[in-house]
Parts: sequence; C-alpha cells; structure tokens
Amino acid sequence: MSPTPPSLGRRSLLTLAAAAPLLAAAGCAPGAAADGLRPDGALRVATYITPGYTDLYPGIERFNEVLDEHLGAGIVDFFDSGALLNAEQLVPGMLRGITDVGFQTSSYVSASFPILGAAELPFINDGFEQMRRALAPDSPLIALINETLEPQGMSSIGAMPCTEQWIFTVDRPITAPDDLRGLRIRTAGHVEGEMVKSMGAAPVSMSSAELYEALERGTIDGMVSYLGTIVSRGLQDILKYGTRAHFGAYSVDAYANTAWLQDTSSEVQDALHDAGAVYAQEGTDTQFRIYEDDYLPLVEESSLEVIDLDESQTDAFRDATGSVVDWWKSKVGDDDLADRALALVKEA
Repeated sequence: MSPTPPSLGRRSLLTLAAAAPLLAAAGCAPGAAADGLRPDGALRVATYITPGYTDLYPGIERFNEVLDEHLGAGIVDFFDSGALLNAEQLVPGMLRGITDVGFQTSSYVSASFPILGAAELPFINDGFEQMRRALAPDSPLIALINETLEPQGMSSIGAMPCTEQWIFTVDRPITAPDDLRGLRIRTAGHVEGEMVKSMGAAPVSMSSAELYEALERGTIDGMVSYLGTIVSRGLQDILKYGTRAHFGAYSVDAYANTAWLQDTSSEVQDALHDAGAVYAQEGTDTQFRIYEDDYLPLVEESSLEVIDLDESQTDAFRDATGSVVDWWKSKVGDDDLADRALALVKEA
C-alpha cells in the first residue's frame, strides 16, 4: 500500500462536494495517463471498509485480483479502512481524481444520488434474493441507475446487495410500529432515517466505530443495521433485541468517475467491467455464505433475542412505513423515473 496522503478536511470536503459536477463534466482526473492509468502505471482503488467486515471485504479483494489478472500483477494501488478517503469523502474525492474506483455503501450517497434509494426502501420487495436479481450487473435497474448517475459524473460498475436490515434495540423489544415512538435510533442513510421517523423515532447519524460506546452510554436506544455491522463491531452482546424484517437494504457498490471511465482504453474498461461482474457475483456469494454460516448463528446464539414477526405484524410495519416511498419519490424529483425504478425493484 502506498504512503497515505493527507486526508481531506471538512472544508476541503465541502469544497469538493460543491465542485463535483464541474469536475465530473470536465473529466477531471489529475495525473491520469493516456490509457487512464496513473503515471506510475497504477489503477487506484479506495474504500472505507475494513478487513473486519469479513463478509464484504473478500469481494473487494476479488475485484482487485481480477484487475491484476487482466492488466498485470500489482497494477492495483489499494487503500482500505478509510486510509485515503473516509466514507463521506469517497465520492467527492473520486470525482476529483484522488481515486479511480471507490467502494461505497449506497446509503451514504443516496441523498446526493436519490435514484439509489429505490433499492433501500422498506418492505419494497421480498428481500435479499429479489434485490440481488434487481442489482445484477446487466439488469434493467442497473442500466436505469447508470442512465441517471452518468450525467452527474458517476458510474456504477458493480453492486453487492447486503442482507436485509433489522431494527436492534437495548431496552425495548420492537413488535409494532408504536414501539419505536420516542426512541433515538442510529441510521446510516436518509432513507433509513425517514423510515424510523415514520414510526415516531428520532434518527441519529454516527459512524459505526462510535456505536458500542453510544449504546453502552444510552446516547442512542438502538439502530437499523444489517448483521455485518453488528458482528464486526461486537454489538450482539450489548444489544438486547433484534426485530428481523425487511426494514430496508443497501448495497456496497463500485463507482467510477464517468468521464475518467469513458476516457480509459478499451482494455482498462473491459477489465473494470469484468471485475465488477465478478464482484457482484462472487462477492455477493461470499457475503451471503458468511451471513448464513457465521453471522446469523453467532447472533442467534448470543444473548440478543431475535424477534420474528407474523404476517399481521409485518403488514402493520409495511403500512406504517408506506409514506417513505412518496418521500423518496419527491427526492428523485421525477415521478416517471421513480416509478420505473420501483417497478424494476418489485418485479426482479
């Protein structure tokens, strides 16, 4: 791994975010060579995800391996764990050319790119397997997402849907929408935030590294999360209840600057798309295997009580969160586009 350059501060991040559309339109990728690689012949990949996410990290490693197989051993200059860009800085930094490819959780960027929220909505389809079909590399939904993202300067080259998000709490089991009223619930994105607000809870934003202490001190009463965050942060023994239902979902996606991607050589483009397809297939296979073989048994055998809802309880949550779809459509700002995306998520 190359030496870590200075990180972007808050002022730099805000400047980058404001300039992102101009940078993307200009195809700004400082130091890029004619074939799209860097002057030292490297292709830079960055993520905030740490090796502790044993379900997600292998897929990113596999992406890098495929690039090396196609373009030559050692071509990938890889920065993990936020060493180059943290979660908030990743997309603005990518559009500036600080990295060529960035792996980012969709929930972190769906406020800026609301089309991504179509796959994050609560109770929008039957769950993980259907979401996996919806986000497959050659799916109509991915084509529509890129049709929407590319004019904004960003392209999706591979998506790994995560298993559905549950609601976890410390002091109160959640079996009905009113059980959330008045609770402070950590959420990782705007769609999740609107979902808990629809049931009377207050969304709280914080990094996953802060969760254990926040739960221990009572700063928050619970969280919305997929199991990977619970296990990787060791939260299964401090949380007391986990309500298992499709309260939302997100994906971990490989993004590239559109102008940079289009200006690279066909060899590099082919390698990136092949790596993205392998990431989506093999990475998701690995993630789900770890979920079923490791994460789920660990949580079920811990002191945390897993609550399964019956059909009437699930319907109550579905009805209570129905307004989130209309809220999301207002953020997209184009009802026809939003309806097309919703249909593709529901019909996959």
